[in-house]
Amino acid sequence: MKLAILAANGQIARIVENRILNEDRFKDAELTLMLRNSNRLSDLADNPRVTIIEGDLNNPADVERAVKGQNMVFNAVIDHDDAGHNRPTHNIIDAMKKDGVNRLILTNLLGIYDEVPGEFGKWNRDTCFGGTVTDDNAAVMSDKLAAESGLDYTTLRLPWLNDRDEVKYTITHKDDEFVGVSGSRQSIADVVLKIVADPTFGSNDSLGIADPDTQGSNRPVY
Repeated sequence: MKLAILAANGQIARIVENRILNEDRFKDAELTLMLRNSNRLSDLADNPRVTIIEGDLNNPADVERAVKGQNMVFNAVIDHDDAGHNRPTHNIIDAMKKDGVNRLILTNLLGIYDEVPGEFGKWNRDTCFGGTVTDDNAAVMSDKLAAESGLDYTTLRLPWLNDRDEVKYTITHKDDEFVGVSGSRQSIADVVLKIVADPTFGSNDSLGIADPDTQGSNRPVY
């Protein structure tokens, strides 16, 4: 397995990288890690299973360099590029199609379908979408672009995140009501690793991920 991780210094990305490089089930996996400042991953620079690329998601040539020759791509940052009309998502999809890479994992956020219920749903809608979820919102459009791309994609709808030392989550799907309000970064990384281990998991789907014990809370649980 050759996996490209874009925005590779993010907290979830670092958990994914650490587990891949240290768990026996991923011993044959190779990582290509793209980030703006390669010095931030200097601890991995000498690892023979790691290639580090300095690049910007808004630069098509950088993205193509990271994607080339991969089996799977994980974009570890949400595309909030309203002004640029989703440059990161377009660049990733275009590069993957050009280079014949088919499996894509895209990070996104809860609420892009207005699927979060109750008082928390209203708070989340007000906080993340200015009160109304619209089709031209960058996060909404990123998911739509992936679904229409023809690639084998998975959208990960993240809850409000915490740093609890636990892996505990439930998964909902695109047409389901979102369950929970918060979850650990370790839990999100665990879902990514499920896909890396079995690329059919979450295939052509949008997965809502959260700790079910936080269901009913009206604000994030840290």
